[in-house]
Amino acid sequence: MDQTTQIPNEADAAKIPAEPVAPIQSRFLFVDVAALRAKQLRRGARQRLGEDAVLPHKAERVAMEEVKRGLVEYDVPPPKRPEAEEADA
Repeated sequence: MDQTTQIPNEADAAKIPAEPVAPIQSRFLFVDVAALRAKQLRRGARQRLGEDAVLPHKAERVAMEEVKRGLVEYDVPPPKRPEAEEADA
């Protein structure tokens, strides 16, 4: 019981990109990135839109606006190879 658990603070978390990320062309990718960002906001992450901006109340709308403005970094993993090709290799 004497041990304390370190909770990662926002300084350790991902930072706001220096320049806006390229706009997302795929609607499906946009929805996925915004949904993951909304989950972060609901869990207590700070908004990246700025303090003086008029913000919507729902985390989903804030997340979509952040993604639209290029304030959210994301990484698309490479596609997986089909299992049939793996067996041949």
